[in-house]
Amino acid sequence: MSPLRSLCVFCGSRSGQNPAHAAAAGALGRAIGARGWRLVYGAGDVGLMGTVARAAEAAGAPTLGVIPTSLIAREQGRRQVTQFVITEDMHERKKVMFMNSEAIAVLPGGAGTLDEFFEVITWRQIGLHRKPVYLLDVGGYWQPLVALIDHLIAQGFAEDALRDYFTVVADVAALGARLDADFPA
Repeated sequence: MSPLRSLCVFCGSRSGQNPAHAAAAGALGRAIGARGWRLVYGAGDVGLMGTVARAAEAAGAPTLGVIPTSLIAREQGRRQVTQFVITEDMHERKKVMFMNSEAIAVLPGGAGTLDEFFEVITWRQIGLHRKPVYLLDVGGYWQPLVALIDHLIAQGFAEDALRDYFTVVADVAALGARLDADFPA
C-alpha cells in the first residue's frame, strides 16, 4: 500500500468574479479524493478554500485545515475537517501546511495567495525544498504573474532558474496528469 500523499492548496478566501475559478476548485477537490490524496489547506469555509474542501471531503479525501487564530472568525474556520490545526500566525500556518504536503497547488487568489506562493518559491530558491509547485492558471489568471517573474529575470533580479521552481498548468486535468507523473503509484 502506498503512503498517504498530501497536496497543499493555496487559494482565495473569496470566490472571485469568474465562475470558472470555483468550478476549478471543486474539480481539484474531487481530483484529490479520486487519487486517494489528502487535502492540506487554509481551513477556511469561504471562497475557493471552502469550495475545494467541500469537494475533497465529498470525494472521500481526508483534510487537514490550518488556520491562524486571527482568521478563525473571518474565514469561518471549517471544523468538519479530518484534522484541524490552529496556529499563532500566518507564517506558522504556511509552514505547517507546507511541512504536511508533498506538493503545492496554487489556485486563483489575492494578496494572501501571492504571499503563500512567493514564500514557497523563496524557500525553493534558497535550497530548503524541492517540492513541486503548480500554478493552476484557470482562464489565464496567473499570466500577469508569470510575466512579472519573467520580467524579474530579464531585469537581472533573479536567475533563470526561478522559472523552473513552479509549473504552470492550464486546468485540473493537466494538474492531475502532472501529479500522476511526479508521484507514480
